Amino acid sequence: MKFRSLYLSAALALFLAGCSATKKITAEPIAIPASITAKTAPLSDTQEKRWSHLDLVKDTIPGMSVDRAYELLKDRKSTKIVVGVVDSGVDIEHPDLKPVIWTNTKEIAGNNIDDDKNGYIDDVHGWNFLGDAEHENLEFVRILKKGDDGSARYKKAKAEYDKEYREAMAEMQKIDGIANIDKIFQEKTGKKNYTVEDLKNLKVSDPRLEEAKQGFIGIFSSISKEEFDEEISGAKEHFENTLKYNLNQKFDGRSIVGDNPDDINDRKYGNNNVTGPVKDGAKHGTHVAGIIAQVRNNSLGGDGIASNNVEIMSVRAVPDGDEYDKDVALAIRYAVDNGAKVINGSFGKYYSTHSDWVYDAIKYAAQKDVLIVCAAGNESKDLDPAGSVAERYPNDDMNSATEISDNFLCVGAISYSYGPELIADFSNYGKTDVDVFGPGVRIYATTPNNKYEFLQGTSMASPNVAGVAALIRSYYPSLTASQVKHILMDSGLAINMDVALGGDPKDMRAFSELSRSGRIVNAYNAIILADKMSRK
Repeated sequence: MKFRSLYLSAALALFLAGCSATKKITAEPIAIPASITAKTAPLSDTQEKRWSHLDLVKDTIPGMSVDRAYELLKDRKSTKIVVGVVDSGVDIEHPDLKPVIWTNTKEIAGNNIDDDKNGYIDDVHGWNFLGDAEHENLEFVRILKKGDDGSARYKKAKAEYDKEYREAMAEMQKIDGIANIDKIFQEKTGKKNYTVEDLKNLKVSDPRLEEAKQGFIGIFSSISKEEFDEEISGAKEHFENTLKYNLNQKFDGRSIVGDNPDDINDRKYGNNNVTGPVKDGAKHGTHVAGIIAQVRNNSLGGDGIASNNVEIMSVRAVPDGDEYDKDVALAIRYAVDNGAKVINGSFGKYYSTHSDWVYDAIKYAAQKDVLIVCAAGNESKDLDPAGSVAERYPNDDMNSATEISDNFLCVGAISYSYGPELIADFSNYGKTDVDVFGPGVRIYATTPNNKYEFLQGTSMASPNVAGVAALIRSYYPSLTASQVKHILMDSGLAINMDVALGGDPKDMRAFSELSRSGRIVNAYNAIILADKMSRK
């Protein structure tokens, strides 16, 4: 029997080799017609949940043509790759993520031994560099806590702190004011969940209350009272945490971790709880993981970009506050050393005390042929202002000089509205520092405790693009990280129109000037170009 098997293997070698050589993709790339009609009707529920997968030409929605890309890939072989999600943690028990969670097969779970000798005990599904820590200061607050050294950086941090503190206090006052008005309307209508009609029928004599009533009528014409309550509650919690933790110079969120964050060689810290101490604290990372990998076509929630082709490695390094450079650097190295081919980093900050550690980690990833995809940020900022530098970390252009590597991709966010509102009103941009744009408005994906939510930000645009990168690396493993980066940039849809920056119709700019490529990532075109490049 063994002989026969060997014989068949020899006899069929040429035939099998011929079968394994996949046919060349001959489809033409998508190009935007000059006469394309933008979608004006509201998105259906299904379209809203899946718009990033849809197609501008076919569906009149500026998604990434993911569904069409899968048509090209039908019956083709792929190899599962690992995607490292460096984030706030991932709910690895979520039913739409559990089948795609990476498992370290070299580690024996629960034996309290570092079986694979990688320095991390029982790291079965990744590593948690934050341990049981949840909240953290912003970086400029940490700079202030070290004392006034007379440096320009300290003065800049102090000015930033004063500004942020004033704004947070002002926002809290606004939220409290809105909550008080809501309470008055509840009392006057006798209902907690009053309606637009209840407000219209409500007689008030106070001019200020009448003005507030008209404002509330406007609000409830677009969202329900329940949604309003949820948004107010979320905003209140956000700014309370901002004041209590992020801006509080007396708060120490690091002591529980037990390491020295200023010593890159102090590496024996953290634990293997890749979700984190509280599941809800992993909301951001769970959503990011879902965008990349939630199981496709299983009638649960939404669909991941590359779900059937990837495994998600959770590397927890992003707290509620600013991440430490040490954690980011070690998280990147961990993901690289344990087999990740794509790393998503949906985080960032404007101050960095040890940026060299992160630069070294990015270069290390480049040496190991790993692509890093990162979010551009949500402050509607030009990251390349004329005559100055809007530093945002991490980045790949140390001191705004030549890029330190060719494996780092920075992603801005677009909306589902093809026209002047195409760029998300919150998205950062920059002709040098931002490489491409991807879907980042109202993205539907997994959240902890078996839930799904719409979230938005460049944090959502980055994993959309990382998912396409993973798809390419899965089907075309011979392509390098650098090649995949340039495929994503070169094959995207070139947008030749002006868009409103920060949602301001008075501030119009050519979309082509908002990033290096001037394009939005398109999975269909990327697969066509990847197929072509893989045959050279």
